[in-house]
Amino acid sequence: MKIAVIGAGIIGVTTAYELAQDGHEVTVFERRLAAAEEGSFANAGLVAPAYTTPWAAPGMPLKIIRHLLSRHAPVRIRWPLSRQELGWMWQSWRACQPETFVANRQRMQRLAAFSRERLHQISADLQLEFDRSEGHLVLLRSAKDQAQMQASLQVLREAGVPFKEISPEEARKIEPALNPDTSFHGAIHLPQDEVGNCRQFALLLKNEAQRLGVNFAFSTTVESIAPSAGESATGVRLHLAGESEAQRFDAAVLCAGVDSARLLRPLGLKLPLAAVHGYSISAAVREPLNAPRSAIMDERYKVNITRLGHRVRVAGTAEIGGAPGDQRAGTLQTLYKVLHDWFPGAAQISSGVQVWKGARPMLPDGPPLLGASGIPGLWLNLGHGASGWSLSCGSARALADLMAGRPPEVDLEGLDLHRLKL
Repeated sequence: MKIAVIGAGIIGVTTAYELAQDGHEVTVFERRLAAAEEGSFANAGLVAPAYTTPWAAPGMPLKIIRHLLSRHAPVRIRWPLSRQELGWMWQSWRACQPETFVANRQRMQRLAAFSRERLHQISADLQLEFDRSEGHLVLLRSAKDQAQMQASLQVLREAGVPFKEISPEEARKIEPALNPDTSFHGAIHLPQDEVGNCRQFALLLKNEAQRLGVNFAFSTTVESIAPSAGESATGVRLHLAGESEAQRFDAAVLCAGVDSARLLRPLGLKLPLAAVHGYSISAAVREPLNAPRSAIMDERYKVNITRLGHRVRVAGTAEIGGAPGDQRAGTLQTLYKVLHDWFPGAAQISSGVQVWKGARPMLPDGPPLLGASGIPGLWLNLGHGASGWSLSCGSARALADLMAGRPPEVDLEGLDLHRLKL
């Protein structure tokens, strides 16, 4: 088939690669100048199926209210809020019911586990070399933090995820550079979790997709999508900015992040998709002995510190509302604080620091949408939120199988449009 993929983030690139692997003629349309320039650009890089869970969780509304006046809040609401964002928040709070959360968590973790397997397979088959490291350490500052973790740890036990509750002394053996002046109560070690540079992988896979014949049309905005005209016609038409004639395809896959909602609205699909922004700072390692070896998460502040080759990246915060281009100084201060608490002197922060704020397209209940849109020829692979990197390879492979009429290797129950009852 002749297939269009709309969006060249990590979701779009992996989708294009898998479709090309199946022998399709693929064109990717991306409004930016290159691949992985938005939500995939500078995320934490954590690939952790056990931690791939919905943010719509029991108790979350109360936590957000408590964080409203907190200086180092992991979740923030900023003004102005649009009517769509207010509606999204209401739907998200409704999805915090325990039974809804459990079902959505299982859906995401199934897909994340399959996605990690596919990531490893692709990396090995293509011999892709990108910054990566193994292991994930969750640091617990107090006994209260440890007590609050117990429900999550029980979920890991039931899922058979290997982990170990360890003492500060054991944690320092795994990460010797942890600041000796910062005391903490304990840690959780997840040896099978890992870190990988999402953007590096996306660019490498884009090159492999091009070798398979995929065409990438950068600086190209898709203005609208329409079903092909005529009773016997199949497929879709894409109207591109600056072009009078529509381009015809047998099928199209929508992976356009938050912009997906705009493209679907004229087709009668009103997706509750919102931009939940995350922040990161990346800096060169100043002294390797003072830097982390892999991934560390500060459980209290929900901030990740990851080692990506010769750089350290500190990432965190879930922010909804406000101006997309407005970076909140207090949020960046939280990232610097957490870095200094755990790894002072590890990074060169006096100059050359890369500061990033990225929009993560998220559905109110957490899981993404994979599969048919209900519009002939149009398929969906979107709404992965902060878990796009963890879910990308599995989502792409599963969608390619669906489009080929094959049963996917992973259970996709609850990941189609029926979940949202549109």
